[in-house]
Amino acid sequence: MKKILITGGAGFIGSHLAKRLLDEGNFVICLDNLYTGDLKNLTPCLENKNFKFVEASVIDPYFFEVDEIYNLACPASPPHYQKDPIFTFKTSVFGILNALELAKKTGAKLLQASTSEVYGDAKEYPQKESYFGNVNPNGIRACYDEGKRAAETLICDYIRKHDINAKIARIFNTYGPNMRLDDGRVVSNFIIQALSNNDITIYGDGTQSRSFCYISDLVEGLILLMQSNYQGPFNLGNPDEFKIIDFAKYVIELLNSNSKLVFLPLPSDDPTKRKPDISFAKEKLGFNPRVTIQEGLKKTAEYFTELQKA
Repeated sequence: MKKILITGGAGFIGSHLAKRLLDEGNFVICLDNLYTGDLKNLTPCLENKNFKFVEASVIDPYFFEVDEIYNLACPASPPHYQKDPIFTFKTSVFGILNALELAKKTGAKLLQASTSEVYGDAKEYPQKESYFGNVNPNGIRACYDEGKRAAETLICDYIRKHDINAKIARIFNTYGPNMRLDDGRVVSNFIIQALSNNDITIYGDGTQSRSFCYISDLVEGLILLMQSNYQGPFNLGNPDEFKIIDFAKYVIELLNSNSKLVFLPLPSDDPTKRKPDISFAKEKLGFNPRVTIQEGLKKTAEYFTELQKA
């Protein structure tokens, strides 16, 4: 039985990862300050004798004797990470420093949940891991983008200086159950608006593109990377791409909604094209997303329907 720490374990991705790792027979510790996480996400885990929840912040040093560390702690949607940008940056930088120090002390393997946002408003398409990105260090998104970039720098320096076993996953847009109603990202916004027959809000003219990965596929990718002998970084996501306006129309049709499209100004530094090149992850990890957008959206819509009833 491995002992595994998940920081940000009560969040969207962390809660799914915790359940999967428990189902595989591991002892799982979730550390979360519940800034954006929710204990309700961990309901399937709380009665398991091999599960422990610790309410704490990754900004503060911590210690657990563990074999693996998944560092997922950080607000991830623009409304949440822009709410307190200094806190967001500190969570990324101090959070990874504390995780790296724990890995150095215990010899634990470490996986960092980085992000496609390290590419910024990418000029390369699709984005490969070798691309250095196009990030505005002074913009409203920089607290998240540059925080995650700084975390990658620290990881690579710790690997070179202390020879720790650390891996970097660059996560592209992911969706599914356990997202918050106020998550603020494309999939949750469109589903909630469509279910209520409210106007679907599109920022800009809708020609910008995104690629959406269902949560179970992303969790599989994280575990494959942790079990591998590779450092990365690896892009993890689904390369199936949609223009935002086409995706909104698809959600309306799929959910049989009467919603209309409305257009609002495009936020500052919003990426125009976001599509992962996952050939590296396919070759080295055997990563291959399997859940179709139709199947994933239906499951997510069912979750939000029940959440709205509660």
